[in-house]
Amino acid sequence: MELSNTFTVNLPVDDAWKVLTDLPRVAPCLPGASLQGVEDDVYRGSVKIKVGPVSAQYRGTARFAEKDDKAHRAVVRAEGKDAGGQGNAAATVTMSLAGQGSGTKVDVRTQLDLSGRVAQFGRGVISDVTNKLIGQFVQRLEAEFAPGAASTDGPPAARSVPSGDDSEVEALDVFSSMGGLIAKRALPVVGGLVALLAGILLLRNRGGRPGPAPAGPPVVLNLSFPVLAGRANPEETVR
Repeated sequence: MELSNTFTVNLPVDDAWKVLTDLPRVAPCLPGASLQGVEDDVYRGSVKIKVGPVSAQYRGTARFAEKDDKAHRAVVRAEGKDAGGQGNAAATVTMSLAGQGSGTKVDVRTQLDLSGRVAQFGRGVISDVTNKLIGQFVQRLEAEFAPGAASTDGPPAARSVPSGDDSEVEALDVFSSMGGLIAKRALPVVGGLVALLAGILLLRNRGGRPGPAPAGPPVVLNLSFPVLAGRANPEETVR
């Protein structure tokens, strides 16, 4: 399945690239996501999801396959599975930025492969879930672009990295995003999609190797950054 998303930001392309690849700054923009640490140039993070009284947590890592700061283009490959054996997910994601007037146009193309229980959901459900999650993400991201937002100048290493305690992170409430019985049915695919969306939060300005899997019972996923795409009314195609 191929997903294609486009959105624009009111920043010059160089500044937009800095923001979108600044992990500590971008991480809080995705509902339910938190950055937990870094090992050997690979960032670890988690995503909390809630459907009514049922909660789930996904943890994982991601790496760049390609990254060109001059061309403002990056490719990420990722694959993962959930601990409950409900399905597998793999993605190859290409993100490209280009100047558009005084702002920047961002194109994201994701080749998404799903298997197991997750694969039962059609493209319509996946598209709806993705759009709603993207909308929340972009609203928060735009706050980072607002006048007076903290500067991204300076090396990324100089900025603080969270300690790894995600106990204060509010879980993404799927009911508020989707509503109704479909939210209960879609929990596995929502978890996979949110984890894939969260991949951008687990990436650095340079490539790296997958780090050791985090300890503990939560689901372990290798995350990628597909859907840094869209806004309130994103241009999107699904094939």
